[in-house]
Amino acid sequence: YTDISGSAGMASSPCGNSNFDSGLEIKTRSVEQTLIPLVSQITTLINHKEKPKKSERTLAAIHRVGQAVSVAVGRFVAVGEAIAAENQELKDEMGQACFEARRAGDAIAQLTDVGSALPSQSDGRVTVFSDRTGMVKAARLLLSSVTKVLVLADRIVIKQIITSRNKVLVTLDHLERVSTFQEFVQIFSQFGNEMVEFAHLTGDRQNDLKDEKKKARMAAARAVLEKCTMMLLTASKTCLRHPDCESARINKDAVFHRMRCALEQVIEIVTEARSCGENKILPASIYNGIKDFKSSVECLRENLYSLSPEILGSQLEALVERTEDFTDSAYTSHEQRQAILNLCQLVRQDTQQLMHAWIEAQSLHAKEATEDMEVAILKTCQSVSDLRHELHKVAVGRASDLLKVHGEQLPLRALKAAGAEGNLEVVAEYSRTLTEQKEQLVETCRLLCHVSGTEPLEITCIHAEETFHVIGPQIISAAQTLALHPSSKIAKENLEVFCEAWESQLCDMALLLREINDVFEGRRGKHSANLKTAKAVKLDAEEQTSIAKLGLELRLLSSDVDTELEKWEEQEHDIVRQSQSLASMAYNMYLFTRYPLGTAQYTYVLSEEGIQLCSSIRTFSTQV
Repeated sequence: YTDISGSAGMASSPCGNSNFDSGLEIKTRSVEQTLIPLVSQITTLINHKEKPKKSERTLAAIHRVGQAVSVAVGRFVAVGEAIAAENQELKDEMGQACFEARRAGDAIAQLTDVGSALPSQSDGRVTVFSDRTGMVKAARLLLSSVTKVLVLADRIVIKQIITSRNKVLVTLDHLERVSTFQEFVQIFSQFGNEMVEFAHLTGDRQNDLKDEKKKARMAAARAVLEKCTMMLLTASKTCLRHPDCESARINKDAVFHRMRCALEQVIEIVTEARSCGENKILPASIYNGIKDFKSSVECLRENLYSLSPEILGSQLEALVERTEDFTDSAYTSHEQRQAILNLCQLVRQDTQQLMHAWIEAQSLHAKEATEDMEVAILKTCQSVSDLRHELHKVAVGRASDLLKVHGEQLPLRALKAAGAEGNLEVVAEYSRTLTEQKEQLVETCRLLCHVSGTEPLEITCIHAEETFHVIGPQIISAAQTLALHPSSKIAKENLEVFCEAWESQLCDMALLLREINDVFEGRRGKHSANLKTAKAVKLDAEEQTSIAKLGLELRLLSSDVDTELEKWEEQEHDIVRQSQSLASMAYNMYLFTRYPLGTAQYTYVLSEEGIQLCSSIRTFSTQV
């Protein structure tokens, strides 16, 4: 089968190499899954070409497979040609790929045609005269052309995402410039619909991506957009209600800026633009430094000359330098700092002993590691593993302590109360407290990134760090606005939304911490089984995405209701009060889709809430 793909990698995995003759790389699971059955059938045909003589039964089976491939290719090409007709920019490329696929499919049908085989005079078995080379050539052409059709069709999906993003950007610009409440309500409704469409497209794309790093980056960008959609609503309404308030304008501008950055990141991922660069996304982590260092040390067992002592020494010093994020931190205790420094010194000593044994073995022209080297390798690997364990303990311990402290939400409660009282002095005091907490959380996320253990988790740590860094000042500006306008319902609601975003990120951080622990202890993804509540059904990625989409739609609709209610002069009117109740129920259901706890009790509450919502809507419609 190596002959089909032109590379040995294809022999073990039909799509493992992902680069056929056309040099096209398969980046999505949907394209890969489409190719696997075709590869399987072609492999069957190739294998049967090894022996020229076959029984009638075998020949009939080969004929059926060949004809099935040809028919399937015909249908597939028809879809490709329809896509080409609807997308002029792909017409020529798609047309050529479809032509080659049809030609290859016809060739395979001809090569497996019973009519091209003759019975042997000696044993009555049928001899197939078409050589194996012809089948391999047709198979390679077919795989290459079919892959090209699929990849070209995938461009349409990317185009849809870009088009959807462009629509969102245009509406976002309009929203930013509106000057009347009525105009805002109208445009925000359109914006909500466009964001739901964008969420659908990007959610499907996220699930389809093969690269786990890209999936994690896409998830982070989509999380920003989801949270910012809610913030944009209240921040914009606050600005419209208080147009001369500087803190309200700062608050709103920050939301719009973050949304644009997240939209740009999504497009960078789907189009593979390099403007932000992978190196910026993933700074060097201690976990990767330790992994690379241990790998270099263990390679010396097989090859004493695989690298130089200078290179190993440089790797060690780079690793030790990264530990300064821990030792230089003002929040690291003296005992923790000393333990890390002692372990770094121990790793240096063990590495020095290894180098002595290594140089001595080289001077003796040894072909493999000596006994002294083997002992030094084991000691070095053990000491560097002990260092990793200590760093993990420090990072995770600090994160756990912070989550316990911040779980009480004292600064947030104080800011809400001071804002509602119009007390700018107390707002300033607790703003300093929140800023300090923000800095602690940002630094802790940075430490967690060092010990996270996988690149997707590193990306999630970076996202958490950026979120705390941005939302902290936004909470403060929202609290300042409320303090300046303490009787403003919309300013109060705006502060609530930003505080919810902060609390939401703390919840996400707790989940992230659990994942990092699972990876460290080798039980990745098993924490859901430890819940002491009723056993919940684990949703797959597609089901989770579907729930998230519905939740976002529900939240946008409830926001629309809130916006409409602002226009009613009689806030105590029955319609207003019932609408507020409906919006509140819808919001609670949205929160469940955002943080599904998986407990039987909460699921029951959600079900009851849904039934009540449905009944209330019917009653409300009748009254209206």
